[in-house]
Amino acid sequence: MTAPPDDCLARNEWICGEYLSTRRQILLDAVVQHLQLTSLSVLIALVVAVPLAVLARRWGWAAGPVLALTTILYTIPSLAMFSLLLPVYGLSASLVVAGLVLYSLTLLVRNILAGLRAVPEDTRQAARGMGYGPIRLLLTVELPLALPAAMAGLRIATVSAVSLVTIGAIVGFGGLGNLIYTGMNTYFKAQVLTASVLCVVIAVAADLLLLGVQRVLTPWERAARAVRP
Repeated sequence: MTAPPDDCLARNEWICGEYLSTRRQILLDAVVQHLQLTSLSVLIALVVAVPLAVLARRWGWAAGPVLALTTILYTIPSLAMFSLLLPVYGLSASLVVAGLVLYSLTLLVRNILAGLRAVPEDTRQAARGMGYGPIRLLLTVELPLALPAAMAGLRIATVSAVSLVTIGAIVGFGGLGNLIYTGMNTYFKAQVLTASVLCVVIAVAADLLLLGVQRVLTPWERAARAVRP
């Protein structure tokens, strides 16, 4: 009778400490790429979404087309989206970032616009009566009051981007998705499970981090909750 292999890698087990110790740098590089792709795409989407939401709030006629366009983009399957963007960006990390930006716009624009619309008109009128111009009103009154809704959208968009980055493995820029993809092709159990768990950890950590940032930036929300019976 042949003796079983003496290590978990040779036995191809799902949980394997030997994999973590021998593939540490590979895992680290994948995590770094995953974080870079996620953070860059969400940041660019946020920079684009804020002006779009502000324009949609200022000119009501623009809200319908803006929301319709971003919704249509979100319904495009990821593989089809990457295929449509391929002639422009080629097989590069920019292709993945561009796709994630387009997907994130729907969540961000809708939530930012909802937050802006929720600002009481009495508050706007009071600010105008104090001499606030449109820019000052936006920066010091409307956007701060819209922050809770905007942060909710940012949290959802970030968690969604963490998962969608893995699809970038089809072009070689998927962060942990690269490990999941190659691991599934070779049925490398430890690699698939480890990379998948790390994706979940990143998503949870990002959500908790943004939740903490939201609480720091909106102290009046904590005060309002404290006085509620």
